[in-house]
Amino acid sequence: MFKFKQLTAIAALALAVCTNAFAQKAETLDYKPAPYMFVGLQAGGQTTFTNYDQLKLITPTASVSFGAFFTPVVGARLHVNGIFNKGGINPGGFTYDYNYATTDLDLMLNLCTMFGRQDYYPLNVYLIGGIGLNYAWNNDDLLGSTYYMPFAWKDNRLSHNARVGAMLDYNIAKHWSVNLEVNANSLSDRYNSKVCAKDDWQLTAQIGVMYKFGFKKKTITAPVAVTPVQEYVEEKKAEVIPATPVVKPEPKPEPKPEPKKLENLKKDVYFVIAKSDVNDKGSNTIKEIVAWMKAHPTATATITGHADAGTGNPTINAKYAADRAAAVKQALVKAGIDAKRLSSDSKGDTVMPYGDNEKSRVAIVIAAEK
Repeated sequence: MFKFKQLTAIAALALAVCTNAFAQKAETLDYKPAPYMFVGLQAGGQTTFTNYDQLKLITPTASVSFGAFFTPVVGARLHVNGIFNKGGINPGGFTYDYNYATTDLDLMLNLCTMFGRQDYYPLNVYLIGGIGLNYAWNNDDLLGSTYYMPFAWKDNRLSHNARVGAMLDYNIAKHWSVNLEVNANSLSDRYNSKVCAKDDWQLTAQIGVMYKFGFKKKTITAPVAVTPVQEYVEEKKAEVIPATPVVKPEPKPEPKPEPKKLENLKKDVYFVIAKSDVNDKGSNTIKEIVAWMKAHPTATATITGHADAGTGNPTINAKYAADRAAAVKQALVKAGIDAKRLSSDSKGDTVMPYGDNEKSRVAIVIAAEK
């Protein structure tokens, strides 16, 4: 009979593949990864476990399915599988054929999007579980033999079907993917015309193709041009430059000293995708900011965190942006800058300062003298 360790091996393989899928970079899509519907076709082999040489009981099988993914994680399908089945008798080496068809309603969970940080991966692993009915017929090979099988069913056999399995699915285009699926199916006793006081087990392994449709178009927010440094400088100039004095012929006024020109600084600290820790390149930029702040003791700085809208989702990106601003502020304080001279803010992925995904994973530091 089907062993629990075989199910464990299938689950371990699925988790290993899913872990590898997390390392892939998410693609920039012009559509939402869910919801969508799909139609699938599969073909492969099956065997029913019994006290006989399992290699001699492998027969071809095929499936058709229709379903939908309601979120990037949760989906469901109606799955119909069947063609031929085979049993065997020991001693004697006699095999007998019969036909079957299984209809299941399956729940599908995408392990990659469930445990990953993105809503889309090219390679996905689905955990599958479902219930349904199995209908078997055409058992005349066994009934017409000379072997006495007291539990052999006649005409047809209706059985429950409980399923657990996994599918490895790879997107080759927006609407198309190829997959490999392995399922363990629990059927009622006597399905193979024998009695063992517990459920019979059937293993199916199939490769297939899936057509996906019904995607919704993604709304892409146009990048907003932001020039905070220029605006800040113009405001400061308006505050400190006095009106031109009226020159009187007599007495001639003494020349007034020109107001001190205030200095400003703008630096960008860039981050890696899905990261909020300051890397080596960012550390060099931090050193430049620290040197300038120490050379201008009256200056204050504003730190604004950003994330790119092309990856992740608004909730995750809001956290990344806030964490990036906090990381830069912490690095400046650690380097000797008084925290009272620093303020921080974050824009999430609502504002992409440079209109480019890679350059928008940034914390912008704007410093100015008072």
